[in-house]
Amino acid sequence: MNTTGLAANGGLNLKPFRGLRYVPERVGSLAAVTSPPYDVVVRPDGVHHLQSADPHNIVRLILPQAATPEDRHRQAASTLRDWIAEGVLAPDDRPALYVYEQRDGELLQRGLIGALALTPPEEGVVLPHEDVMAPIVEDRAALMRTTAANLDPLLLTYRGDGTGTGATAVIERTVRGAPLLATTTEDGVDHRLWAVTDPAQLTEVATDLARHQALIADGHHRWATYLRLRAEHPSPSPWDYGLVLLIDTARYPLRVRAIHRLLNRLPLDDALDALTAPAMDRAFRVRTVDAPLPAALDALAEAAALGNAYLLAGGAGRFHLLDRPAPGLLTRTVPQEYPPAWRALDATVLHATLLEHLWKVPDTPEDITYIHDAAAAVEQAERRGGTAVLMHPVREEVVRDLARQGVTMPRKSTSFGPKPATGLVLRSLDTA
Repeated sequence: MNTTGLAANGGLNLKPFRGLRYVPERVGSLAAVTSPPYDVVVRPDGVHHLQSADPHNIVRLILPQAATPEDRHRQAASTLRDWIAEGVLAPDDRPALYVYEQRDGELLQRGLIGALALTPPEEGVVLPHEDVMAPIVEDRAALMRTTAANLDPLLLTYRGDGTGTGATAVIERTVRGAPLLATTTEDGVDHRLWAVTDPAQLTEVATDLARHQALIADGHHRWATYLRLRAEHPSPSPWDYGLVLLIDTARYPLRVRAIHRLLNRLPLDDALDALTAPAMDRAFRVRTVDAPLPAALDALAEAAALGNAYLLAGGAGRFHLLDRPAPGLLTRTVPQEYPPAWRALDATVLHATLLEHLWKVPDTPEDITYIHDAAAAVEQAERRGGTAVLMHPVREEVVRDLARQGVTMPRKSTSFGPKPATGLVLRSLDTA
């Protein structure tokens, strides 16, 4: 991403911090205490699986289980304090930026974890590309406020010049040494972490990053939470910064995947009836795909190459492909004041045309669950008697171009990855 539109006071300001990390001798294994990001964990099965992996799994902090939100947040804070007091978690001796590497087969990703100075959207330093849901921001803010900690890093990207200088050079020099930790999580991904504390190398990173702006790839709700909590605390304070993983995608491109919808209260038959009723006059073309999930997703990809397309699932092992929406229907239901690229997004048409206009499904957590894994979405739809809407991913260049225009996409439009494992390094605001 270029630096067009940066404020006069510069670009990214990534500061070292004293990482709060698990003490290996106090846990079963580092892999057993990690978790995917909180919004990727499929609840409740995923929470129970992670809790049983190790009594100190990080899921007990990011997704605490109790009767009320207030109890959950207090429980997480109490657990964090206990783990620090017991020596399960301990802060590093010196502030550092952390080089983080993930390797998944042929995919290699490296970046820097640090405390990023928070800036408002109008400064153009950190660009969001999705809307957020107020209840989730409030919940994350209450958790972060109560624990006084950044429990997991956001995933941000920027576009370097591809020369291997500046921050990239520091990263690639650092990985030649022995890591602070190395582990392989149950999904087969290798993770390694190094600390950068040398003042000259920290200056090299800072000088380079000050020329760049970043795109939020994953973590819009946590970024909104950071900004809310910064406004609550007089500056200067540790709340002026938030924990992030920063990736140069010119060097290490990310994968872009779709986020699927589970419509908890809409049975599949009702969803199909609403689309095929005579009054709808072929609002969408609807075809049955009698094939396994991988082949059905291939059919979705073929249809999505030509326009808006969705795959519905919910029972009997069959899928239903929706494509070719009626142009007049889109004109009536999709807001026309946005750029054409936004109006053509699958997520835009899904929410404006299908959910709001045809299915009358409100965008609330009770009605819509966002799930990253297609198989999990199908399985839960079948179990709950709801409808899974499987999506095709958006191209990264579309995301970036809309963000540069200041246009946010519908929430949960994209899933960039690989995402950082939660639990390898935390940031306590008490020791920041």
